[in-house]
Amino acid sequence: MFTASDEKALLEQIDSTLLPKHIAIIMDGNGRWARQRHLPRIQGHYKGAKTAKRIIRCCHDLRIPYLTLYAFSDENWSRPSIEVNALMKLLNTYLDKELREMMDNDIQLRAIGNLDKLPEVILKSLQQTIEQTRNNRSLVLTLALSYSGRDEIIRGINKLIKAREHGHATDEEVTAESFSQWLDSAGYPDPDLLIRTSGELRISNYMLWQLAYSELLFVDTLWPDFDESSLLKAILDFQQRKRRFGGLIDRSGSAKIVEPNR
Repeated sequence: MFTASDEKALLEQIDSTLLPKHIAIIMDGNGRWARQRHLPRIQGHYKGAKTAKRIIRCCHDLRIPYLTLYAFSDENWSRPSIEVNALMKLLNTYLDKELREMMDNDIQLRAIGNLDKLPEVILKSLQQTIEQTRNNRSLVLTLALSYSGRDEIIRGINKLIKAREHGHATDEEVTAESFSQWLDSAGYPDPDLLIRTSGELRISNYMLWQLAYSELLFVDTLWPDFDESSLLKAILDFQQRKRRFGGLIDRSGSAKIVEPNR
């Protein structure tokens, strides 16, 4: 799977029984990577796309069931049109070229976000790829496109309201579990681990509902330089953490919801 000695050493340290089921990544730093090399910003995005491909392969080889990549935020539409158009072209090229690999490796593609904002040709290509890969099961790869966490929650509320108006949903009290089914990510497990590259310490309106109890990891590496070893180190960091989910840790080290001493 991996040939470099440092990657093999990292793999030997990983506990295969404690792998995150869902990794979410904010792929940040493409523009800075290009600027540091006196290249056009789009060259950073092209290099970032190659990095994404490597990380997808790595997650597939590790048997991580879910990977969600923040590919294009709703706020990104405000960038210069030349950059937005280049990013849309890059997305279209990715969908066209990677379909065969997704089929060969049993990878299912999904997308979250306000997809109606995408150019018609991009949306059509995206929908076709999603349909063609819908029965694949080894890895669910989700692209967050034209995505905003707040917008997703608002759209979820409006979906629920409309469903109730048309008799497709009951008037029972809404719970966290029931409301999750109205979000773009319905049916997904929440991310166990969020990784953000480039040294920025914020989640930038990404999966606000789903990240409630995720482990957060911020790394200084710019996304184009993030490689398989970087991912393995992130997973090792994740495996060292004690996940409480709002409870306390008992003597065995297991998470347990108990009332603290007052």
